Amino acid sequence: MAIENAQATAEWRQHWPVVLAAGVGVSFFSFMSPALGLFFSSLHAEFGWTRTELSMGMTFGALLTVFLSPFAGRLIDKFGSRRIALPGLVLTACSITAFGFANGAIAQWIILWLAFGIISLSVKTTVWSTAVASIFSSSRGLALGVMLSGTALAQVIVAPLGNWLIETQGWRAAFAWLGLGWGGIALGLCVLFLFDIHDQRRKAAREGKVEQVIELPGLTIAEAWRDSSLWRVAIATLLILSVTIAITVHQFPIVVDAGMTRSDAAWIGSMVGVAGIIGKVVSGWLLDRFHARWIGGVTLASTAFAWPLLTEEFATPGLVIFAMLVSGYTAGTKIQICNYLTTRYAGLRNFGTIFGFMASMIALAGAIGPILGGIAFDMAGSYAPLLWGGSVLSLVSGMLIFSLGSYPQWVTPETGTTSHEI
Repeated sequence: MAIENAQATAEWRQHWPVVLAAGVGVSFFSFMSPALGLFFSSLHAEFGWTRTELSMGMTFGALLTVFLSPFAGRLIDKFGSRRIALPGLVLTACSITAFGFANGAIAQWIILWLAFGIISLSVKTTVWSTAVASIFSSSRGLALGVMLSGTALAQVIVAPLGNWLIETQGWRAAFAWLGLGWGGIALGLCVLFLFDIHDQRRKAAREGKVEQVIELPGLTIAEAWRDSSLWRVAIATLLILSVTIAITVHQFPIVVDAGMTRSDAAWIGSMVGVAGIIGKVVSGWLLDRFHARWIGGVTLASTAFAWPLLTEEFATPGLVIFAMLVSGYTAGTKIQICNYLTTRYAGLRNFGTIFGFMASMIALAGAIGPILGGIAFDMAGSYAPLLWGGSVLSLVSGMLIFSLGSYPQWVTPETGTTSHEI
């Protein structure tokens, strides 16, 4: 244990700037999901769009990335995170700004989301996870947790900031401020600090320190397709995130419909983000010490008891806050758990490509979730069907993770040595 702690400390001392840059990068990509609900009222007032129509664009954009995510992962495996992320941040910032030019045509709204879906592949979780996972071993769980805290950080900031920008600058300018401002900060940090194992090897090769590239251990693509553990992780991720993303996108109106004011709902959104940061850090620490099936199973199943508290039958100010904090804590861990389990059951040999498939499941959930929430509200007049159905899917997802077996041991191709730690 002392040796492992020393190795973990050494990793953090050397590579913490990579985690910082990746964390801000993932926050930039992820803020659009919780931000969209902030714009519902303004867009409905100006264009008369229903919540299903408002959610439709995000759904189409996410559907497009379902098919392209493995290809993007392959590019990351080949070129490294830095060469994909830097131009991607610039283009994504411009894409977000373009939403401010919406003219009321649904076709244009969908096109804006399709463009965002394609461009944002370059700054999705796969890019940042590959960078961090490639240089952390002893403290990989915590490193991924801290890095993915960027998604929760986005939720902390975007609700009060976005609401303030909309009220003071208007919804069109708010898109520009969020896109260019947040994107500019992320770009600056990544230029300075985002260097993964590919960059380290290129630097070493230029200095004549490396004679051959040592292949990382893990599954081939064909082996990954046949691995039942990875399929269970993928299905559990798809189910739980479909509901989680629906609730995240519709979080603001869900909380308002539960009896809270817009101002209170914005601050609850920030509290949810703080809970998400705590969830990622605590879960990362636990994942480095206990098998992920226990940590993941309990986490995914726990929202089964929280989401129904947001329905009319149970909603009180205290229970709404409690339910949203539980939801935020667990939402902060779901992609993290998928990410960590993929490194353990697939290895790092083709991690970008394999996690690209997992990212397709995340993207599919991102396509299903927003419109699922919109349809639930438009048909039932409330979000109760979404919240109760999500409770059932939460239990199913938790059981899938509970059913996972022991971590595999890897044989490094060149050396023939076996390693449990990848």
